[in-house]
Amino acid sequence: MKNYTITVNGNVYDVTVEETGSTPSAAPVRKAAPAAKAAPAPAAAPAASGAEGSVKITAPMPGKVLSISANVGQAVKRGDTVLVFEAMKMENTVVAPEDGTVASISVAVGDSFEAGAVIASLN
Repeated sequence: MKNYTITVNGNVYDVTVEETGSTPSAAPVRKAAPAAKAAPAPAAAPAASGAEGSVKITAPMPGKVLSISANVGQAVKRGDTVLVFEAMKMENTVVAPEDGTVASISVAVGDSFEAGAVIASLN
């Protein structure tokens, strides 16, 4: 047996690991069941949006809007920040994929969204 001390998020754990000495088997490894998903948030009314543009900006992952950096009608260049969202306790930015004018913003600050949701569009 081997003893280890592991620190996770500031909590210290003493762990004992038993070495079996056997070679890895070909038995399948059971995966943990996926966590149940929370019910999707109700669809939010678009925040100051006009007609949807031809270039759709989609969410790369589920998250919650922290701030919106661009306004409808504003000209943006490729790489300009459109909005900032929180996912997995990290701040992430959504940037304009190309030069254009913001045609719509489909979310508001505080809204939650799923991966793949259209969160803004450009013309």
